[in-house]
Amino acid sequence: MGFAANVALIVSLCIGSSWSLDNGLALTPPMGWLVWERFACNTDCVNDPENCVSEKLFMEMADHLANDGFKDVGYEYINIDDCWAEFNRDSNGRLVANRQRFPNGIAYLANYVHSLGLKLGIYGDIGTYTCGGYPGTENHITTDAQTFASWGVDMLKLDGCNIDTALMPTVYPAMTAALNATGRPIVFSCSWPAYISDYNAPNYTAIAEYCNLWRNFDDVYDAWVSIQSIIDHYSTYQDVFQPYAGPGHWNDPDMLMAGNYGLSLDEQKVQMALWAIFAAPLFMSTDLRILSDDSRKILQNTEVININQDKLGVQGKLVLSYPHSTHGAPNRKHSLKVLQNPNNVYVRPLSDGSIAAAFLNLYDFGYPTNITSDLPTLGITATNKVFVRDVLEQQDLGVFTNSITVLVNLSGVRLLKLTPV
Repeated sequence: MGFAANVALIVSLCIGSSWSLDNGLALTPPMGWLVWERFACNTDCVNDPENCVSEKLFMEMADHLANDGFKDVGYEYINIDDCWAEFNRDSNGRLVANRQRFPNGIAYLANYVHSLGLKLGIYGDIGTYTCGGYPGTENHITTDAQTFASWGVDMLKLDGCNIDTALMPTVYPAMTAALNATGRPIVFSCSWPAYISDYNAPNYTAIAEYCNLWRNFDDVYDAWVSIQSIIDHYSTYQDVFQPYAGPGHWNDPDMLMAGNYGLSLDEQKVQMALWAIFAAPLFMSTDLRILSDDSRKILQNTEVININQDKLGVQGKLVLSYPHSTHGAPNRKHSLKVLQNPNNVYVRPLSDGSIAAAFLNLYDFGYPTNITSDLPTLGITATNKVFVRDVLEQQDLGVFTNSITVLVNLSGVRLLKLTPV
């Protein structure tokens, strides 16, 4: 049976069940731990048993998520990514976990994760093969949805390698219908817009209808330039996809890099702060077994998390951008828009009537600089006074009148909560 015919069959089987993803899930951005950026596709458990993609690794990370304070502040998902499966399906066409690295199977792992009060996410690909070359879901949409549900999976990330992107508006909704038909609540993470080269082209109305969250840009990696490029993308194209974020459907700028090797502490704070402004899913990808206290403090900052999880669910936007005073340093050309004007201010309205504002300094030469914004630019027009709290440092800064000026480190941020008075 061809793929198009297979999708048509799913349609007929799912008549009477909902195609749209009105599953009542992810009403705030999901939070958890995701294996990919830190551990990638390491399958060598003989020579690297502590870091290979295995049952042991996920159980250890689940233990740390549950016991090191992460669950208490909202991190609840332990998410598998690529390279977990055997290279061949079983005789019934079902996916099988690698027998050496996951000797007890995915259902066993799900039960263990659930016993800790956490949830398990798994990875698939809508194409013929996953990005790592493992079996894809093409021609197996119903079977895979039923398999994941039978294992007790709570989230599915469905990648978009090895498929004609023209089929995505059909096949992703087909998986939505198949997941709905299982009767199990499964958060659905799509990669639908991430594979469309024209960033203005994705049909976000449809994407938000069929997916709980979706990647729409390059994979993050453990380097400051990667974080800069994602911030630039979310700033440049904010009018394209920002309106479609909200309870149950979120733009996903990818994993948090805090605790790894490529970012300074200031840069880790930048990512955490901007992901809070963006109402982004918060998925750490770091080794929780050796996480430093400084990085843990950033990741577990409840005031930042409260902004990220605000029930109003509005994704914040860039509202002010202007050049940096070079203080005699040479002017340099940059390919990223946000680096051409590296003093940036982002705002996000919150459900209690306050405003979250990130004052971001992306310049990388010289010394800290003052960034200023008047109150109307920050969305405050009914009064000329606000009470300001520094959320990252958890310090009250007092009452400001007419405008706010704060000193911001190079490659740094001040995340403020502004309450009109």
